[in-house]
Amino acid sequence: MNVGIIGLGVYLPDKRMTSEEIARLANIPVHIVQTKMGIEEKTIAGEDDHTVQMAICAAKEAIQNANINPKAIDVVIYFGEEHKEYPLWSAGIKIQEEIGATNAWAFDTQLRCGTAILAIKLAKSLMASDEDINTVLLAGGYRNHDLIDFNNPRTRFMFNLGAGGGALILQKGAMENIVYESDLITDGSFSEDVLIPVGGTKQPLTPLLLEQGLYRFDVTDPEGMKTRLEQRSLDNFIKVIRNSLMKSGFKEEDLSYLAMLHMKKSAHDYVLKVFDLKEENSIYLSKYGHIGQIDQLLSLKLALDEGKIKEGDIVTLVSAGIGYAWGATTIQWGKRKETEAWVN
Repeated sequence: MNVGIIGLGVYLPDKRMTSEEIARLANIPVHIVQTKMGIEEKTIAGEDDHTVQMAICAAKEAIQNANINPKAIDVVIYFGEEHKEYPLWSAGIKIQEEIGATNAWAFDTQLRCGTAILAIKLAKSLMASDEDINTVLLAGGYRNHDLIDFNNPRTRFMFNLGAGGGALILQKGAMENIVYESDLITDGSFSEDVLIPVGGTKQPLTPLLLEQGLYRFDVTDPEGMKTRLEQRSLDNFIKVIRNSLMKSGFKEEDLSYLAMLHMKKSAHDYVLKVFDLKEENSIYLSKYGHIGQIDQLLSLKLALDEGKIKEGDIVTLVSAGIGYAWGATTIQWGKRKETEAWVN
């Protein structure tokens, strides 16, 4: 069973926050923002750039890119953030309505910044298990920069959070941009290290807690998390990429492009070095920041626009999400001859 990407869409707000602005808000030297955090500037949501609305904009672009009728879509999967227009709300169903996918059904899924990889795996599984599902739209939005307190040094590693939307259309039987296998790792020992401490059932939001600004991200044990996470995270990055390639039937030397999330430059470069890749085999998102689960789709689109990905190239999308979760999906870009189609 071939599943291929037939449509890709990305939405980015016009508004930007520069490294100088971040440095001033956080009271840290600008060279730290630029070199350690790897941020020249990042996208920031404008007045109308709501989370699901950005996903809808990206979805419409993906539909146009695929040149299909929205009525041909069988399932809509929302893979964006839970921080959206309303606290308790099914975003996928809203996207279904706004794009005119009247023959589809929809649902939401969540794995923080690893959700795009999860959604791709879910979409493939749905197609394999249900003969009536042939075309799936994945769409998500992200603007978690709203939840950052620049006066909180414990969350400094999240000062790169930005805003945007992304979408993919996958189709069963497609003979282009074939999606191969995914690999996912989750580690629950980090599940309560990064969270918003109030607003849930443990500590409902009150006017006092709101006034104190406790509705934003915090890190319960920053030093402990750093000690436990740093090397393990890099090891898991490497592991999911290797496993995705291996399960897909490719060797490491086949890899042509890595679509990675935005992280500190030293970690980005380390991953490239492990796979004997050069700077041109990826794009460091220093002009965009970290747009959560949208990063891989943004990197993919930028690489296609810049000609970094060519016909037949092996591309791996790799993610990491708070929780902690790591994931990778391997794609072969370009058209395939029917006789060469990979059979699952």
